Amino acid sequence: MKNAVAGMDIALVDTHAHLDFSQFEEDLDPVLDRARDQGVAFVVTVGFDLESSRKAVALAHEHQNLKACVGVHPHGAGKADASLVQSLRELSEDDQVVALGEMGLDYYRDRSPRSAQRRVFREQLELAAEVGKPVVIHDREAHGDMMKMIREWSQNVSRSNGNLRPPLGVVHCYSGDSAMADELFGLGFLISVAGPVTYENARPLQELVGRLPLEKLLVETDCPFLSPHPFRGQRNEPARVRLVASKIAEIKDVPLEEVARVTTDNAGQVFRLGEQLSG
Repeated sequence: MKNAVAGMDIALVDTHAHLDFSQFEEDLDPVLDRARDQGVAFVVTVGFDLESSRKAVALAHEHQNLKACVGVHPHGAGKADASLVQSLRELSEDDQVVALGEMGLDYYRDRSPRSAQRRVFREQLELAAEVGKPVVIHDREAHGDMMKMIREWSQNVSRSNGNLRPPLGVVHCYSGDSAMADELFGLGFLISVAGPVTYENARPLQELVGRLPLEKLLVETDCPFLSPHPFRGQRNEPARVRLVASKIAEIKDVPLEEVARVTTDNAGQVFRLGEQLSG
């Protein structure tokens, strides 16, 4: 896997993609070829429910530059049964699984009862601490409850002297403010920036990214969603994470190579990629 980075002018990690989705059934190999051509060394493909988590693991075994996350999105929390934790525990033992997720709370769509969302989120957090793997968190219009649960969980993790050490996880496609980001950093989390940072009407997000330390940021596509400008409204794909990184470089007035180097190092730390990103 070291050859994944060799010869690239930059090496990026798309830290959040959904390559098991039907939008990629017909052309995944060309999609991954285009990603490599744009300097994407690794893609983390993220489970949405048990079925997609299993598919993510299978894809990570089929393609050397993929890693998998396994988890249940809050939309599916209402359907989760008593077997969920054991199923995720078994999946998490696979050596291609780098994190649990995506998990969290979504009070915008409210497709599952909020009580169920909180229960399933808590169960997955506890499992992550048990198996010693970081978490990937979805948070949409649920900042208060999400932060309360993360606060309690991270404190328990720090007291337990268990297998999980910072970075504890990622809040993906970040939508909070700078105060919330600062608290997350203090709790041992990183935050991830996606395609919306490139949109013309995203000035508040751009200003926030300008204030946040690059050493705490990751880049992602959340593909097939949230395609960056000038491809907004089209199917997104991992190659376009370079456009996200380029916008961050523009906002911070630093070279793209610096954004790539720092965010890739951050991804290596949180997902424990180690020598696989060392060139």
